[in-house]
Amino acid sequence: MASLKEILLRRPVAATIRLTVPAGAARPAPPVGPALGQYRLNLMAFCKDFNARTQKYKADTPMAVTITAFKDNTFEFTVKSPSVTWYLKKAAGIESGSGRPGHVVASTITLKHVYEIAKVKQSDPYCQYMSLESISKSIIGTANSMGIKVQKELD
Repeated sequence: MASLKEILLRRPVAATIRLTVPAGAARPAPPVGPALGQYRLNLMAFCKDFNARTQKYKADTPMAVTITAFKDNTFEFTVKSPSVTWYLKKAAGIESGSGRPGHVVASTITLKHVYEIAKVKQSDPYCQYMSLESISKSIIGTANSMGIKVQKELD
């Protein structure tokens, strides 16, 4: 149970904002500007912090960011790695998944691709306590639902 001091030091949350912003390309223009502006948050501070945190990723990599806006016009944010579907599309070299997954195969990838994606996703805050095997199984399920076939090795 939280102590009285912890309860008094908590800041009231105004909103939780979820955005997908390209890595290193946060600008005060849409979609970032209107989303943060309505809660009177400092746009330039967010853009500078976000771009600094995501400079190790390639440009135009879609990063999921969760912003917690507080009532005193301050904010905190967490950056997650790109979605599994984005990684699978890049690994398979396709623009979109199959229109009829299970019937039409859009592309094929190897277990090595799945393992590499799982290693990257393990650094996410929500996956850090999951085993590499369970993350890999989840990625294989996502690939199947996109119409991407997973093989041991490419022929």
